[in-house]
Amino acid sequence: MSKKEIVVSGIRPTGKLHLGNYFGAVVNFLKLQETHDCYFFIADYHSLTTHPDSVNLKQSIRHIMAEYLALGLDPTKCALYIQSDLPETAELYLLLNMFAYKGELERVSTFKEKVKTQPNNINAGLLTYPALMAADILIHQADLVPVGKDQEQHLEMTRDFAQRFNHTYQNEVLPLPQAFSFGDELVKVPGLTAQGKMSKSNSEKDAIYFTDEPKILRKKIMSAVTDSGPTEPNSKPSEGVQNIFELMRLVSNADVIEKFKKAHADCTIRYGDLKGQLADDVEQFVAPFREKIDYYYNNPEILNKVALSGQTKAKASARKTLDLVRGAAGLGL
Repeated sequence: MSKKEIVVSGIRPTGKLHLGNYFGAVVNFLKLQETHDCYFFIADYHSLTTHPDSVNLKQSIRHIMAEYLALGLDPTKCALYIQSDLPETAELYLLLNMFAYKGELERVSTFKEKVKTQPNNINAGLLTYPALMAADILIHQADLVPVGKDQEQHLEMTRDFAQRFNHTYQNEVLPLPQAFSFGDELVKVPGLTAQGKMSKSNSEKDAIYFTDEPKILRKKIMSAVTDSGPTEPNSKPSEGVQNIFELMRLVSNADVIEKFKKAHADCTIRYGDLKGQLADDVEQFVAPFREKIDYYYNNPEILNKVALSGQTKAKASARKTLDLVRGAAGLGL
């Protein structure tokens, strides 16, 4: 039997999950856990670069864990763990820093952006973020890493650090992981404010969260950006209106979508009805998940059991890698 490819992916506990996270990533994680050896972790170490409130951080970690379980990640099929529960990652991070050079770290686009957005908190953790990300990936000997465009540079650096380590110690200890592409299965979910893909960084009004109560959901969707209405038959929908149709494609019946597209084409569409339909369909889709999230979040014993199980699986993998790395580098007796 051939060995399963290893997949590693992490998420920072900086907010709750929205439809974009679900259709853009989690749906594919659900498929991967059936076919690959998967390690999914909550990246709390990474969050420390912005000095979050400790109580809020702990609540966010619990919430992401509850959401992952509610959305279908199965701890019997994957390792679902918290980054800081795996100290082996921190040790590999230290070792990889020996192969990360100041100049290249300063040229990383996300670091340069942070220099502009938080000039009073340019800490070493921000500078060496790519080394910690590399440690997260290499600690499990990952073959594949699902990454967005903004993370591709970090993955290239992961391969660079691994190659330097292997070359220095004349030992092919660390793999050279590749970006995982979902190809045609990658879904880009638009936001409600017509600023591109759904993102919590745009504004609270842009994203549809699984924990949004019905009234909040409806208010957000009814406030979504549209236009003053089509003035010519068969005219192309504006970006905001097209976004509404794209969101409906994810949660609504095909005949319902077709009805509203026809109304747009013949200039009889009423955007209040369109948004109202989307609000109804989103609530129907989200409600069961919301209930499950609430259940898991309010049952910490379940979350603790899952975290411990994930830590055990992750530690077994990490120790193998760290033993090889330490041996290659000549550490210890």
